[in-house]
Amino acid sequence: MLELVDESGADEAGEYADEIVASLAALLPKLDALELSSFLTGPRDASNALLTIHAGAGGTESCDWADMLLRMYTRWGERAGFEVEALDIMPGEEAGISSATLRIAGPHAFGYAKAERGVHRLVRISPFDSNARRHTSFCSVDVVAEVEDDVEIEINEADIRTDVYRASGKGGQHVNRTESAVRLTHLPTNIVVTCQNERSQIKNKATAMRTLKSRLLEKIEDEKRSEQEKFYGEKGEIAWGNQIRSYVFQPYQLVKDLRTGAETGNVQAVMDGELDPFVHAWLRAGGPTSRQRASERDANDE
Repeated sequence: MLELVDESGADEAGEYADEIVASLAALLPKLDALELSSFLTGPRDASNALLTIHAGAGGTESCDWADMLLRMYTRWGERAGFEVEALDIMPGEEAGISSATLRIAGPHAFGYAKAERGVHRLVRISPFDSNARRHTSFCSVDVVAEVEDDVEIEINEADIRTDVYRASGKGGQHVNRTESAVRLTHLPTNIVVTCQNERSQIKNKATAMRTLKSRLLEKIEDEKRSEQEKFYGEKGEIAWGNQIRSYVFQPYQLVKDLRTGAETGNVQAVMDGELDPFVHAWLRAGGPTSRQRASERDANDE
């Protein structure tokens, strides 16, 4: 098209130039999406994702923060066109939730969601503090790829402890009056998974078993690479010094990813699920190596 502009007369040059600008404007988003897809080349990036939130240091504050993250990831998944399903939600003692597991289903759901693995830090004036003091809360987010039913993983039945209990939740529906919820504990690794979203104990157990296989497969793959810190290293202890992202509500508003440096002052948009800028920046920064690159960058600055 540039050649056509050069060959055309002066009268037609302006029309061609406008067409070039319009064509570029339409191509740039497609080019951006194509570039992002080139980063999703992991062996399980195309799989569905199982995202688990755990409240950490901070008591009731952290439970409320975990509930806020649950809403944020649910909205992010829905905005991205994924199917989001809550497999298990454990209420907090006073407010919020102590833990929750989401199943995010869709093309490359795990490839995108794995960017959120780590500790998330919140700074705000607590609504639970009568003195209106500023509090810091922490939650951890873990993400594993959901395995398909045809994936062969040997699990000895004797290594699994199965507990059934009444599902927790609002109302007095059938789901709360029968022991339909299932908790599976893999004794050798101490991995615990729960599921209570179905009324049928059999269906809940099947879903919990699939989740257990997913977590065991992630652990096995990490051990094969002799990089056990890859499974827990980026997440670490759910407390100060291990966060990957900070959400500051007061005294100013800022969300900053400590791995890539990506930040925004529009906190409300982020809490409404606008996570793509952070996810895309993490993918472009090299994914799991972004924390290492950030550390090297900080060392060079010093």
